[in-house]
Amino acid sequence: MKKDFYEILGIAKGADAAAIKKAYRKKAIEFHPDKNPGNKEAEENFKTAAEAYEVLSDPDKKAKYDQYGHQAFEQGGYGGGGHHMNMDDIFSQFGDIFGSAFGGGGGFSGFGSGQQQRRAKGSNLRIKVKLTLEDIVNGVEKKVKVKRKVQAKGVSYKTCSTCNGQGQVMRVTNTILGRMQSASTCPTCGGTGQTIDKKPSEADAHGLIVEEETVSIKIPAGVSDGMQLKVSNKGNDAPGNNSIPGDLIVAIEESEHEFLKREGENLHYDLYISFPEAILGISKDIEAVNGKVRIKLEEGIQSGKILRLKGKGIPSINGYGSGDLLVHVNVWTPKTLNKEQKNFFEKSLKEENFIPNPEKSDKSFFEKVKDMFS
Repeated sequence: MKKDFYEILGIAKGADAAAIKKAYRKKAIEFHPDKNPGNKEAEENFKTAAEAYEVLSDPDKKAKYDQYGHQAFEQGGYGGGGHHMNMDDIFSQFGDIFGSAFGGGGGFSGFGSGQQQRRAKGSNLRIKVKLTLEDIVNGVEKKVKVKRKVQAKGVSYKTCSTCNGQGQVMRVTNTILGRMQSASTCPTCGGTGQTIDKKPSEADAHGLIVEEETVSIKIPAGVSDGMQLKVSNKGNDAPGNNSIPGDLIVAIEESEHEFLKREGENLHYDLYISFPEAILGISKDIEAVNGKVRIKLEEGIQSGKILRLKGKGIPSINGYGSGDLLVHVNVWTPKTLNKEQKNFFEKSLKEENFIPNPEKSDKSFFEKVKDMFS
């Protein structure tokens, strides 16, 4: 069973952003590879702390985690889950938080594998993908064309002469307390340890060109409007032989359905029936996401009655089953009548069967609203 993120960082559940950042910095420094060379347990603790911070430092992810726990991110690919990041990803995303404690570069010495410098990571790309309600219920694979920067063919890099491939430069300053040594990111190579040696004429100053690529995006069932998915390594390339591409961030945009209205994992459908249909009862075909569904309306059904069709709503993105389809019955009152029809209803005004007589089991409008929100 996975350990609680708040417990990993040693903070209370109500901790604010500043407390979360402070706690993570403390843990990151404690288990930093430069302080624990060759220690596999420290490496795992370092990654686990990064995973906890990745989720708790993001308000949206934190809210999902507080509500659903680890299951909120078990689907993978659409938020959270830093445990599978490599060390370069962690330093790329969070190195600035604790880098100053280790010379300011955020780089690391590695775990018994010799000297390494921080790998450059390319910038992320962002796109919007519009989905129908059918796409959301069933899950879908979308193919989109993305223009991304990639390293040009024929480009080559050489060791940076400013930092000798270390990615950072050392400075010595004379102070009243003596000589102070500090490190900062190399201004020439940006911390990659490499600069351009040769590049084709069509490449930019970093050896990159723009190419269009078709990217396949697997979208799980149950996503919602505004949710973001991550496609790893489909963002822009970064310069250098040891660099890694950024990610493609996919924002979900939900199209409005003609008949169905979404509320979380439930769907709502307004069914209008005539006065005779309400009196006599009838079977009706109604719109569901994956085709029509036949329901039977009992004799004397009342306007405002809500029929619940179990499991006909939106699947839970966390695998908790599906929501329901709520059918709202509306009895349509005719606005114009012919003389014969009018005479019939005038004669019926004092008929016992036409006098309102709600049963105790018939809930009021306010009780129905209360039930919907509870």
